Amino acid sequence: MTLNCVVVDDSTIQRLSIVKLVENHQSLNLIAEYSSALETNDGLQKHQVDLIFLDIEMPGLTGFELLDILNNKPQIIFITGKTKYAFKAFNYDATDYLHKPITKERFNAAVEKALKQHKLKLGVYENDGEYFTIKSDHKKHQVFFKDIKWIEAHGDYVKIVTEENKFLVLSTMKSFEAELPGDKFLRTHKSYLVNLAKIDRFSSTKIEVGDFEIPLSRNKKKDLTEALKLLQN
Repeated sequence: MTLNCVVVDDSTIQRLSIVKLVENHQSLNLIAEYSSALETNDGLQKHQVDLIFLDIEMPGLTGFELLDILNNKPQIIFITGKTKYAFKAFNYDATDYLHKPITKERFNAAVEKALKQHKLKLGVYENDGEYFTIKSDHKKHQVFFKDIKWIEAHGDYVKIVTEENKFLVLSTMKSFEAELPGDKFLRTHKSYLVNLAKIDRFSSTKIEVGDFEIPLSRNKKKDLTEALKLLQN
């Protein structure tokens, strides 16, 4: 799972130090860096962002004032040299509060919190390598990888089809693709993620899982052939 993020700090040196930490973290994708809250507000109209590393004291608008005007608020990790803002940051439902100078260990701990929060939002709760826990119909369910037949895009949701059940989860195909083992599951179409072990037959345009036909994108046929060979070895 990867979080799209931006870094906001009016200090060039401080901003670059955070950017370096972001770029060295495998679960973070840096979308942009900004030197002011106003610049950030304009940038967030153009990009989908999951997480903001946000300085508090900035000229023009403070970090808090920026959050007051945002319509859709991503997760926030506040970054500041002063501890006096910690309580106010809590009132803004911040994921974490980092005090400068920031160590790599403390930064990574804050990112781990953000990743967990993002999984909760998407409905993917836990992955131990054999199953994950999802939230569907206001209930938690354990879904074992081996039982999944395919996963299908369904508007703002994904539909998980298993041997016994079907679950609708508020999430994205990209999120589940990141959670599932790549040697056992393949994205065969923009709307389908298939358990390779459940495939009965396939042609140049479709895959058959039991009586169900799943479209096969032209550029995925070679990937499918190679993946099935590896699975059989």
